[in-house]
Amino acid sequence: MAKLTDGRSGIIAKAEAPDHGQRFIYDDHRDAPRGFGLRITTAGGKAFILSYTSNGRKRRKTIGDWPTWTLESARAEARELVLKISSGVDPLEDARRRKAEPLVKNLAREWLEMHTTGLKSEKAIRGYVENDLIPTIGWMKVSDVRRRDVIEVVEKKAERTPRAAAQLLLYARRMFDYATDRDYLPANPLAGLKPSSIKVKGKRDPLKPITRTRILDEEEIRTFWQNVETCGLHRLTALALKLVLATGQRPGEVAGMHESEIEDRIWRIPAERRGKTQTEHTVYLTDIALEVLESARKELDRLQARRKIPWRGYLFEARPGSPIRNTGLCLAVSRHHATLGAKEVHPWGGWTPHDLRRTMRTGLSACNVRPDIAELTIGHVKTGMVAVYDQHGFDDERREAMLAWERRLKGTILSYRTESEDGNIVQLTEVRTNA
Repeated sequence: MAKLTDGRSGIIAKAEAPDHGQRFIYDDHRDAPRGFGLRITTAGGKAFILSYTSNGRKRRKTIGDWPTWTLESARAEARELVLKISSGVDPLEDARRRKAEPLVKNLAREWLEMHTTGLKSEKAIRGYVENDLIPTIGWMKVSDVRRRDVIEVVEKKAERTPRAAAQLLLYARRMFDYATDRDYLPANPLAGLKPSSIKVKGKRDPLKPITRTRILDEEEIRTFWQNVETCGLHRLTALALKLVLATGQRPGEVAGMHESEIEDRIWRIPAERRGKTQTEHTVYLTDIALEVLESARKELDRLQARRKIPWRGYLFEARPGSPIRNTGLCLAVSRHHATLGAKEVHPWGGWTPHDLRRTMRTGLSACNVRPDIAELTIGHVKTGMVAVYDQHGFDDERREAMLAWERRLKGTILSYRTESEDGNIVQLTEVRTNA
C-alpha cells in the first residue's frame, strides 16, 4: 500500500504499467476508505477502484479513469460508496440492474403489446403513447421518470385537446402500474395523480369532462331532415345521419352497418361492433328507418354501376368496400352547420351526430316511454344486480317505443310553420314527404 498522490510528479503519474495482467496500488491516505486504490493495465490505462465485500462475495467497482477523475474526487466518491455498502447496497448489483432497466419507450411498447393488442381502442391508445409520451420521455430510464415529467406532457396536451389529455393521463398511469407490477419500479410515480392536478393557464379544471346536453329542437329537426341530402354532403353520409336520428343508435354503429346484420325489420348489431358494452343489441326498424335503408341501397346500386370493386355489404360506404367512420360523420356535420339549420345556442355551437342520438332519447321520454325501456331501446345495458338477475329482453316494449318515436318524428318533419296575414304563427302539415 502507498499514499497515492496526484500531479505530474505524484505516484499516480509515475506508476508504471505491468508486463501482464493488472497492477493495483491501494491508498493508505487517512481520507481514503479501505479498498480504495488505483488500477493500472498493461496498456498504461489508470483508473480508481474500490474493492469491497458484499454478502460474502468479493467485488471491485471502477470509480473512473484518471485523470478524468482527480484523486480527491475519487476518494470522495469511494467514501460515498462505502456508506451505501455499509447499509446493505451493492453498487455493482445496482449498476447491473440499472443497465438492465428499460427505457420508457421499451416499457411502452411492451405494455402496448401485452395490454392493448386486439382491443377496439388499440389504435387510439397507441396514438396517445407513441405520439405524446415516447417523443418526450421515451429516452428516459423508467426509474428516472418523475411525476412532473408526465404532468408537463399532459398539460401541454390539455392546452389544445383537454379530453384527449385526460385519456393520455389515464393510459400513462396504467402503463406505470404495469411497470410496478413487473418490478421495474418500487412504486408508480403517477399514483394518486388526479385530472384536477393538471393546470392550464386560463382554464379551470381543464381535464374535467364536459357534459353535453345539446338536442335539436323541432325546427332544427325539420331543417335537418329536409336539407341533409341536398346540402352538399355525400348522400350515403346524409342517409347515415338520418338513420341515427330515426333509430337513436350510436353514430359509429350506424356508420358501420352491414347488410348481413339486417333480417326483415330487425337490425342485429354484433357484440364486436359495440365498443362500450361488448354485447349484441337488436333494433326494431320502423317504416321510416326502412325507407332510409332503401334509399341507401338505391344509391349504392347507382354508384356500383361505375365501380370495378365488388360491393362488400356496407350500407354506408365512404369509399368502395370501406364504411363511413364516426369521425367522418362529425366532420361532415361541422362543415355544413349553416345549411343544416343548426342554431348557435350552445357553447359548442351547432350540433354533432351524437346529439341526434340524444335528441331521439329525449323524444322517447316525450312519448311517455318508461325510462328503463328508453335506455334499452337506444342500446344502453342493464347494470348492477338487475343485469345479473333480469335477462328479459323487453323486445315488445322496445318495438312500441320505436313506433312511438316514429310517430313523433314524422309529426315533426311533415309539418312546417308559416305566418298568417294577421301575424299569427300557423302550424300546417304537408300531405307527405320523401324520407
